[in-house]
Amino acid sequence: MFGIVLFSALGIWQVERRSWKLALIEAVDARVQASPVSAPPPAVWPSIERERHAYLHVVARGRFLHDRETLVRAVTDLGTGFWVLTPLGTDTGFVVLVNRGYVPPERAVQATRARNLPAHATVTGLLRTSEPGGAFLRRNDPVADRWFSRDVQAIAAARQLVRVAPYFIDADADARPKHAWPRAGLTVIRFQNNHLVYALTWFGLAGLCLVALVIVRRTRA
Repeated sequence: MFGIVLFSALGIWQVERRSWKLALIEAVDARVQASPVSAPPPAVWPSIERERHAYLHVVARGRFLHDRETLVRAVTDLGTGFWVLTPLGTDTGFVVLVNRGYVPPERAVQATRARNLPAHATVTGLLRTSEPGGAFLRRNDPVADRWFSRDVQAIAAARQLVRVAPYFIDADADARPKHAWPRAGLTVIRFQNNHLVYALTWFGLAGLCLVALVIVRRTRA
């Protein structure tokens, strides 16, 4: 009897998790497709949450600080290389890191893409929350300038930036030729949603326990 109750409860929990995940996916899709809004200013930063704000379509205007660029290891559909994170000093007085896009290893050195270093810019893209620490089994090493995740706070400290937004912006794809680097617009939005499979598994186990219980009781009768 305990197994029936336990597995049924787990199945119900997975059904509830599936409903939550579907609502989350719908909300994120709505944010991505919406017209861009101004990047959240300092007054809003304390209330920013991953579930409510991730992938919000935003716009920011300002001046790129290319001398404080940071390269972060990246694996994309275009291959293995780096994300180019460049601080943008916004016209409203704060700094936000902008993921300008992917570059292959041979374009890692800034001089190899000197033609694509805009000064003043209007950036539209998706708000992304910080990725502290590093990647799986690969910790960020600020001293050696090796970065495996887009850790906003650590990068800001390493580049001596102040009044930095607690998020970064994944820049939208632009109309530049394909051979222009960095290549933006490569954000992958993917949410695992296996909750229905898990729910059916738990309900199936509950059913097996019920069958076993019936067989045992009939045997004893």
